[in-house]
Amino acid sequence: MSNTLYTRNKVKYNFEVVSKEIFILQLIFVSAIIGYISWILASYNGLSWTVIIMLFVVMVYHFITTKTVVGRHIYAVGSNPEAAHLSGINVSKITFLVFGSMGMLSALSGILFTSRLQSATTTAGTLFELDAIAAAFVGGVSAAGGVGKVTGAVIGALVMATLTNGMNLMGVGIAPQYIIRGGVLALAVIFDVFTRKQRA
Repeated sequence: MSNTLYTRNKVKYNFEVVSKEIFILQLIFVSAIIGYISWILASYNGLSWTVIIMLFVVMVYHFITTKTVVGRHIYAVGSNPEAAHLSGINVSKITFLVFGSMGMLSALSGILFTSRLQSATTTAGTLFELDAIAAAFVGGVSAAGGVGKVTGAVIGALVMATLTNGMNLMGVGIAPQYIIRGGVLALAVIFDVFTRKQRA
């Protein structure tokens, strides 16, 4: 009875309704992909705990930003804080929540990076913020805010990591690497601004 009422409410407010059979097939398909990827990783050097934690964090934040009211509020505040405030959203609370969440993720990334190196220095994370910002913009996050997905940022991070590893294998010096990575960030921002003007 509750499922029928839930479906009727989704139809009433023009939400997409997926049949039970299709939902089960989607669940099986996604589970099969995750299992296959895990099997491939385990067949090499074992499944890294860092990968497991990262996938878990990505899934949690993807769910929060796409399926919850808080996620919609975060997008609204990021797009236009004044309009969000006028629509009844507590902008200060959302801002505090986002900054606190980012602080927690920064601490988690520091722990994972330290455990990977099995050592810690005060300069270990120098200029990591450049990679993080570049990954976000390459992954589709807009400089104006309110646009982008967690999965897109992860793809951007993979692109930046591939770029860095490629330059290391080619023997590119650290100074040219910073210039190239900064250039990628600048191009991503310019592309975002240009496409935003085209849409306007």
